[in-house]
Amino acid sequence: MIGYYVHHVGRGHLHRARCVARQAGTPVTGLSSLPRPADWAGDWIQLPYDTGAGQGAGTAPEAGAADPTAHGRLHWVPRHHAGLRARMAAVAAWIERADPALLVSDVSVEVATLARLMGVPVVLSAMRGDRSDPAHRLAHDLADALLAPWPAALPEPDWPEAWRAKTVHTGAFSRHDGRPRPEPEPSRPAGARAGREAVLLLGAGGTELDEAGPREAAAATPGWHWTVLGGPGTWSDDPWPLLCRADVVVTHAGQNAVAECAAARTPAVVVPQSRPHGEQRATARALAAGGLATVRTRWPEPDEWPGLLDTALRRGGDRWHLWAPGDGAARAARLLDALAAGRPYREDA
Repeated sequence: MIGYYVHHVGRGHLHRARCVARQAGTPVTGLSSLPRPADWAGDWIQLPYDTGAGQGAGTAPEAGAADPTAHGRLHWVPRHHAGLRARMAAVAAWIERADPALLVSDVSVEVATLARLMGVPVVLSAMRGDRSDPAHRLAHDLADALLAPWPAALPEPDWPEAWRAKTVHTGAFSRHDGRPRPEPEPSRPAGARAGREAVLLLGAGGTELDEAGPREAAAATPGWHWTVLGGPGTWSDDPWPLLCRADVVVTHAGQNAVAECAAARTPAVVVPQSRPHGEQRATARALAAGGLATVRTRWPEPDEWPGLLDTALRRGGDRWHLWAPGDGAARAARLLDALAAGRPYREDA
């Protein structure tokens, strides 16, 4: 049995868990405050929230919590917090009952540490950015393996050798890997469009962008039709048809958003947003270094957009295979199956 902890902010953690669980040969139990996905085959442990009054995805930790970082050694362990206590008790009770062979943390330093304190080997789903703080160092040091959903050719440059030695680079993976591209719409046959189409792909993890940004970008590019997904736009549970139809996708640099663009092999303009530990900026730097996307460090001014979209079109999307080879979830599942069975992981197995 493998336990898979799924963080509840945004949807990228859940999408990754679903991809890997479908490929794993070992039964996988999900542990999360998110509702059980309809397509989840194994057990699902619904965890209490450990945040404030909203208690939902994106909820900010409540103000005034007592020593939430344990003197800077952890990320979120406020004293005498009923939600935290109930959450950790539920995880510990499941570990005691199920006796899992392995636990995947995507991503919580505290859950990873709890599992290891109970004698369960841990795989940490790695994230880019500066992870040199004491809490991240603890989780990375105690993990049996680090699962990095990006290519080995574009590593995190400042990781210590001990972390690199136990990292498995799977490449990015997405719920859309292997999915056929939709047929062109009868009203919009290939090669017969009026103008170009840009899709602005935001997410459920919060955005710094207001309605004015997309509106001004669209006004500055009259030859383009813009669709906004997430953020100030509409939400789509299945953006795949739009991603495939788009001439260019404009997105932030979250792992899941980039993976979905890469799966569609659609040219992209990537504008990282501010996230803890500089995660999105680190991803954007890697994309720029690999020549995979047109990257800007801030939301562009309106008069920049015509040139940016043209540059992305000329770059094309063929190089996305270097970021997302298409079998990343299968590689991750092979790693988990091997560790759960107590055997070493082999890339060529």
